[in-house]
Amino acid sequence: MNAVLARAVREIEAALRRGRATSTTRTKFQATALLLREERAKVQEGEGSEAHKAEQLKRLDGIAKILATSAVRDSDLLALLADDAVVTPEARALKREMLRSAGLDPGEEEPPPAPPAEPEHRVVPRSVISRQLANPFLAPDASAVRPRAPRPTRLATWELIGPLLSSFERAGSGAVSCMDLPEPTARYTPRGMELMPHQGRVVAAAAAGHRTFLLADEPGLGKTAQALLAAEAANAYPLLVVVPNVVKTNWAREAAMWVPHRTATVVHGNGESVDGFADIVVVNYEILDRHVGWLGDFGLRGMVVDEAHFIKNKQSQRSRNVLALSDRVRSFTARPLMMALTGTPLINDIDDFRAIWQFLGWIDETKPLADLMNALDETGLTPADPGFYPAARQCVIDLGIVRRRKVDVAADIPARRIADLPVELDGPAGRSIRAAERELARRMVARYEEALAARRSGEVVEGIDHDLVRQVAKWEQKDAANASSGHNVFSMMRRIGRAKARLAADYAAQIARSAGKVVFFAKHIEVMDEAELTFAEQGVRFASIRGDQTPSVRQRNIDAFTNDPDVAVAVCSLTAAGVGLNLQVASDLVLAELSWTAAEQTQAIDRSHRIGQTQPVTAWRIIAAQTIDARIAELIDSKAGLAAQALDGSDEEVGSSADVQLEALVALLTDALSQTPAGLAS
Repeated sequence: MNAVLARAVREIEAALRRGRATSTTRTKFQATALLLREERAKVQEGEGSEAHKAEQLKRLDGIAKILATSAVRDSDLLALLADDAVVTPEARALKREMLRSAGLDPGEEEPPPAPPAEPEHRVVPRSVISRQLANPFLAPDASAVRPRAPRPTRLATWELIGPLLSSFERAGSGAVSCMDLPEPTARYTPRGMELMPHQGRVVAAAAAGHRTFLLADEPGLGKTAQALLAAEAANAYPLLVVVPNVVKTNWAREAAMWVPHRTATVVHGNGESVDGFADIVVVNYEILDRHVGWLGDFGLRGMVVDEAHFIKNKQSQRSRNVLALSDRVRSFTARPLMMALTGTPLINDIDDFRAIWQFLGWIDETKPLADLMNALDETGLTPADPGFYPAARQCVIDLGIVRRRKVDVAADIPARRIADLPVELDGPAGRSIRAAERELARRMVARYEEALAARRSGEVVEGIDHDLVRQVAKWEQKDAANASSGHNVFSMMRRIGRAKARLAADYAAQIARSAGKVVFFAKHIEVMDEAELTFAEQGVRFASIRGDQTPSVRQRNIDAFTNDPDVAVAVCSLTAAGVGLNLQVASDLVLAELSWTAAEQTQAIDRSHRIGQTQPVTAWRIIAAQTIDARIAELIDSKAGLAAQALDGSDEEVGSSADVQLEALVALLTDALSQTPAGLAS
């Protein structure tokens, strides 16, 4: 068994070294992890001498360490190691195959796991009980024809999910990423409001009977209004809207503007204030698990998931809740309106599409569902045919992908640019940060040298062994994730953020005095605190938008920044205020700290660069020169082309899907080795 496990781990390592973790790699990872746990338990409980057991456990622990180190590269792999991770049917089947290859009897096939017991903390608001009592015989919607059943197809034996995802990676320059849409309609727009033509096209498609949309317009093109009016056109009520916490209040406000004759209720906490008779229910991801039960029985005829990239990790609780509710909606309503809204559908790699497609009912865990399978069959092609990939991509797009760029549909929105402002970190803080960075590099060099010296294979690599560099960087990243102190990539970025705080705040204050309102973004609380102290000392009025505020306080601060001409700066948390907010009253942003992803940075900038903006938008990115901060800025920029290639038909090269933290450590170690004799492997 040890030989089978060791071989599987080597194959997983090799696959990750080549790039992102595919579905096949994740399946092999989960099957291997399950077998490792079982094998370890057998050794501990089995017969034999303690010395023999210790030797067996040592070998298994060595394999487990390699597996865990590999998982650091991909958060989805880490999630598979959790005790409550869902074991996929593919992983169970592969596990049985691995047992057979080791000459062992896999025994009877394991039954699928029982559905989890309903959590004790689930609640049913009083007003919802009143609604149920008022209408106890809620009938399924039989007013529309059920979706087509999959007919017998020659593609039934093909693995199709991988090729479908690959078809988007292979998209060439100019490839269209938007379904055909009808001419815009203003029929459902309330008096005094006006839709832009691109918004009206989506509403017209819903009115014509289309019911699934991946609305992936670039941020700032008015997806909220499109979703609300599409629901009106489809009569998709009751409608559930699942959103990040920070935009719950905003969705209620938008509903009052675009569908004023519909009642909207926002779920807070245990739902004491919920209106059980409302047409639109808005709930945030963080508390959805408490309300899944009654929402599943609410008779929903539509469901909107805002910032849908939040569900990309299918092992996460938020993703499982959303997918369970979407299945429940489809079981009740023949053709519900299902909309996934995100300006950044791809964060790390093309696999981010999986959960969104499953929510929309286009695929399940293993295969395309009826509509997509039948469309693929009608192409007359298989994945062995070169023409399959563009045809398959179009089949998916026709199911409801809608992607428009500002440059194409909103010429009246001014341009945006990112301007980097390098700053020198002088004084004790700057010297301390540079010393800590050198210490981090020295530690990794020492680890590299130890690993090189401990090699038993006798393999000789000329110059720097880049595979070993990456392995050392993974070890360092794993240690950093578990460390509570010391010099590591996370503590370094936090210290750099604190050191830049006053410089960034000073610059924001200068812009506010000369050009008007400014949005100031930071990641860490202490950076926001330092910036607000600086603004107070300089007499600059500010509004604070943070994740720990109640929705009413947050909205009050947003309104103050938007409506009060004397409030010059909005000090925003990059994570709490980077999505869903409309801050187009400002055309200048200061990014005091760097995000770890290009998508998060884009989301923050597009709080101002959106419909309603009348000025060119500039994001001033404060970069600590001659530190790891500058390297991370380069890595973020290198990854910015992922969505452009997959959805916008761009030839722009996509940066590595590997995590920016890892790549920063790889770069730091490589630079250090190039300046030391350790760079000459022997």
